[in-house]
Amino acid sequence: LIDADGNAFPVEKRMALCRCGASTTKPFCDGTHSKIGFQAAEKAVPESAES
Repeated sequence: LIDADGNAFPVEKRMALCRCGASTTKPFCDGTHSKIGFQAAEKAVPESAES
């Protein structure tokens, strides 16, 4: 995974992008949403089965 500046991020088995805007590790989720009470109206993408 490479950002717009060409910096590589270590790829982990599971990664999530921040949707609440409060993460300290943007663009990745750090779980802050649960501390600030963020609630999305709906899921960004539907659940999918891993193959």
